[in-house]
Amino acid sequence: MSKTTISNFHIPRWSELPNLDLYLDQTVTILEKYLKNYIGNKEETIITKTMINNYVKQGLIKPPRKKKYNKIHIVTLFVICILKQIYSINDISELMTLAIKTAKFNVAYDEFCDALERAILYTFEGIEYTVPDDISFEQSLLQSVAQSFASKLYVEKTFLHK
Repeated sequence: MSKTTISNFHIPRWSELPNLDLYLDQTVTILEKYLKNYIGNKEETIITKTMINNYVKQGLIKPPRKKKYNKIHIVTLFVICILKQIYSINDISELMTLAIKTAKFNVAYDEFCDALERAILYTFEGIEYTVPDDISFEQSLLQSVAQSFASKLYVEKTFLHK
């Protein structure tokens, strides 16, 4: 994966997501669109309808309303798709619970996106990624979570699945 491709890595922020609820097929499509080049290899499916239904059954996301998924569903699924590459579903649930205890949902999500994009860019550019000393435990944890995904992505894209 080229540095240019990585520098273009972007997860839509809260304000960039549709302000209307989406059906399951549309939800899967938006997740695939943004994550396909960065998770696993190109032949792998990132998320399926069955997976989403299982996350609802497990209580990881709330049931859709009138078979439609809102922004909270979509951003939760973005986080799950990314973090399930390195953490268990139970760990992801705990991390998300902590994040929304310390910030509004949309703020916590945007902070996750910022940290992830920065960690990926720094990792692929060879810039040392350090966590400042003057941040909270929760912010430090977020930085570490982002860096763990960035490191895994780097190994996969530069060596394992070129």
